[in-house]
Amino acid sequence: MTFLADLHVHSHFSRATAKNLDLEHLHMAAQLKGLTVVGTGDATHPEWFAAITSKLVPAEAGLFRLRDDLAADCDREVPGACRGEVRFILVSEISNIYKKDGRTRKNHNLVFLPSIDAAARFNRKLDTIGNIQSDGRPILGLDARDLLEIVLETDDAAFLVPAHIWTPWFSLLGSKSGFDSLDACFGDLAPHVFAVETGLSSDPPMNRRVSSLDRLTLISNSDAHSPVKLGREANVFHTDLNYAAMRRALESNDPDLFGGTLEFYPEEGKYHFDGHRKCGLRFTPAETRSMKGICPGCGKPLTVGVLYRVESLADRRIEDIPAGFPAFQNLIPLHDILAEVMQVGPGTKKVGGAYRNLLENHGGELAILRSLASAELDMSGPPLIGEAIARMRTGNVRLAAGYDGEFGKIQIFDETERRELMGQQHLFSVPADRATKTARQRIPRKPPKARSGGLRSESAEARPSAVDDPNPGQRQAIEHGDGPLMIVAGPGTGKTATLTRRITRLIIERHVPPDQVLAITFTDKAAREMRQRLEHLLSGGPVPLAATFHAFCWHLLRESADNQRPTTIVGEEDKLFIITGIMRRMAAEGIQTHATPRETGARIEAAKQQLQPPEHFFESVALESPDSQFAHVYRLYQAFLQKNARVDYDDLIFKIVACLESDEAFRSGIQKRFRHVLIDEYQDLNHAQYRLVKALVPPHGNICVIGDPDQAIYGFRGSDTVYFNRFVEDFPDAGVIHLERNYRSTETILEASWQIIRHRSNESGGAMLGARLVSDRQGAPTLEVLEQSSEKAEAVAVGKIIEAQVGGTGFLAI
Repeated sequence: MTFLADLHVHSHFSRATAKNLDLEHLHMAAQLKGLTVVGTGDATHPEWFAAITSKLVPAEAGLFRLRDDLAADCDREVPGACRGEVRFILVSEISNIYKKDGRTRKNHNLVFLPSIDAAARFNRKLDTIGNIQSDGRPILGLDARDLLEIVLETDDAAFLVPAHIWTPWFSLLGSKSGFDSLDACFGDLAPHVFAVETGLSSDPPMNRRVSSLDRLTLISNSDAHSPVKLGREANVFHTDLNYAAMRRALESNDPDLFGGTLEFYPEEGKYHFDGHRKCGLRFTPAETRSMKGICPGCGKPLTVGVLYRVESLADRRIEDIPAGFPAFQNLIPLHDILAEVMQVGPGTKKVGGAYRNLLENHGGELAILRSLASAELDMSGPPLIGEAIARMRTGNVRLAAGYDGEFGKIQIFDETERRELMGQQHLFSVPADRATKTARQRIPRKPPKARSGGLRSESAEARPSAVDDPNPGQRQAIEHGDGPLMIVAGPGTGKTATLTRRITRLIIERHVPPDQVLAITFTDKAAREMRQRLEHLLSGGPVPLAATFHAFCWHLLRESADNQRPTTIVGEEDKLFIITGIMRRMAAEGIQTHATPRETGARIEAAKQQLQPPEHFFESVALESPDSQFAHVYRLYQAFLQKNARVDYDDLIFKIVACLESDEAFRSGIQKRFRHVLIDEYQDLNHAQYRLVKALVPPHGNICVIGDPDQAIYGFRGSDTVYFNRFVEDFPDAGVIHLERNYRSTETILEASWQIIRHRSNESGGAMLGARLVSDRQGAPTLEVLEQSSEKAEAVAVGKIIEAQVGGTGFLAI
C-alpha cells in the first residue's frame, strides 16, 4: 500500500510548543493533512510516555492507534471527507551537547523504537545519564556515537536518524557545531545509520551534491511544534503498514519501497540563506564569502545558512547527480497559499474558514496540494486558488529565502497578474434573458436624479453631467494658460474628462498643432479610452498622441537609427525562458545560481525601474561582489537582448531616459516636438517614469498632470507618491487646482471615506494631498457595513444590491 508519514513531531512537554499538542489533536490533524503514520515525539519524557501507554493501543506490529473511545470523540471534529486510519510510531528527539576533537558539538537525533517495552528500557538507560523530565526533547551531555550504541543495545529493531542535518546550530552537518561527515560524528558505528533527516531549508537536489550521502535515505518531516504544522514535510511509503516494513524501506533507499519526500521549497526554510536577523540583512553564499562572513551592519559573524554549508561540502554539481534516488515534490502549506491568494494572514479566521471548506469538499490537505484538479479547487475555494496551486506544482513561484531563524516569504502572484486573472474569472453571472433588462436599468440614457444610497458605476465619471457644464474647478483647469499645472482630483470628480477637454481647448481654441501635444497614462485601456474621447471631441480631426509611458518610449525607440533600433519586445514568458537558459549555462560553467529564474527576473525588473544597469551591481562592494550571480545573469541577459535586437518591457523607459539624459540634441528635439505634455494618474509614477518626465519637460514647460495621492495603486512596481508631492518643487511656476465636486457617490459615502483618508493625509502633510470631496447627492445618514468571508461572497452580495436597486442606505463591503 502507499501511505504518507510524518515521523518527527513534538508534544506539549517540549519547549516552545502549543498547549494542544496532545495525542488527540495529533490524531485529528493527521486526518486533516492526509497522513497515515505520525511519530509520537518525546517518547522519553515520563509524563508523555505515560500518556502514550494510557491513550494508545497496539495496532499493526510496531504501530499504535488512539484508543477507540478517544478516537470516536476526535473523529466527530474531522470532516467526513478527511477521515481515515491514523497510526503512531514511537520516536523521540534527543539533543546531544558534548565536546569532541577539541570543539563543542551540538546535534539532534531521532530514535525509533519498535515497542512499549523497548521504549521503557531505553528511557531507563537515559535516566541514569541525564535529566529526561525537564523537556520533551532531553538535553544530554552524551556523544552522538554513544547514543547510537545505546539505541543498538536496547533493541535490534531500534534505529537512529540524525535530525535536520544542516541546521546551523544543532545538527550533524551544521555550520556552527556540527561535523563535516557522518563518519566523523559516529565513527565505527556510522554504518548503522542508514537514513538522515534533511530539514526544511534543503531539498534532495541540494543534499545529493554531497556524494557521501548517496548510501543514505533522505527523509523529511515537519518537526511540528503545533498540530497545524503537522505534515508540512512528509514521507511517501510503498510498503505494508507496520514498523518492520517501514524500517526496511528506509534501510533500502529503494524508490519502490520508499517513495520519496514531500518538501518545503528550501527557500521557505528559516536557515536557507545566510544573514543576521537583528540587522535585517540576508545574503547569498557568494555575498557572504565576499564579506568574509562578517555582517556589514554590526561587524559580528553572520549566521551561515544551509545553502552555504551544502556548497562548502559539495563535491559535484546538481547536473552530475546520478539517477535512481527516490523522488520528491515541493509543496507550500495550504494555509500559506490561501493567505497569499486572499491577501490576509495565514492565521486569520478568513483563511481558516476557506481551509475548512476545501477539506470538507475534497479531503486531506496533502491530496489537495498534490493532485486535485484546478477546476475542482476553483469550484469550492476562493478565487485564484486553482491557479495558485497549479503554479506551486510547477515551481512558478517567487520566494524570498529565509535566513537566521526567519522563515522565507512566498509570492505566487504579483499585483498585475492578480488583477488580470481576477478579471478573467466570472464571480457570478446573470441569465441571458435578464442581462439586457438589468443593463438598461443600470445605465440609463439620462442622468438619474439624486437618490439616497445606492451604487453608481465607474462610468459615472464619463457621463456628460461631469463636464458638459463644468464646475468652477474643472473650468479653471480646462482654461489654464501656459506653464506647469497640477490638478489634484479625487475619485468621481471627472478628471479624465477634464484632461481631454483641456487638450481639446488647446487644439481648437489655442490652435496648438495636435502633433505637439502628448497625453500619457498608465494602461492600454485608459489610453484607448482617451483617444476615443478625443476623436469624439475633435469631430474626427487629427488626434494627438495618447499612449502609455511604455508605448510612447517604444514609439521613440522605433524611430532611432537602424543599427540601434530594437525589433521585438520580449514578453514575460520569453524573458523567463531566456533567464533560465542563461542560468543553466552558467551552472554548466561552474557558476552556481540559487535564486529561481522568476525571482531573478523580478529583481532585474526592479533594477531597471530604478534605472540601475548591471554595472551598478558589479561596482557595489557591500552587497554585490564582481562574482555575484545576479550581476552575471543581468549582464548576460542584457547582452542577449542587445545581440538579438530585443528589449523587455522595462527597457523601454530605461533606454529612452538614458538617451534623453545623455544626448542634449535628442532631448532638445523631443522637447520642441512635444510642447504640451499631459499626464493622467500622476500619483502612480515610479522612479524611471519620474526621470522620464523630468527629461521630457523643462522646469518652466507646458506640463499638466492630474491625479490623487490617495489612489496610488502601483506600489508593487515601485511607484511612490513622493514624486506627486515633489511636482511644485520640480516645476516652481506650477499652478495647483483641486477638483472637489464628486459626481459618483452620496455625501454619506464621501464623509465615511474622508474619516479614513484624512488621517493619512494629515500625517503626510503638504498642500498636494487630496481634499475633502463634496457631493450634491444626499444619501442616508448612516452606512451599513457588510462583512463577507471571501471576495466571491462580497461580489455576490454587491451584485444583489445593484440588481435590486436598493435605496435608502449606503453600503460599505469589506
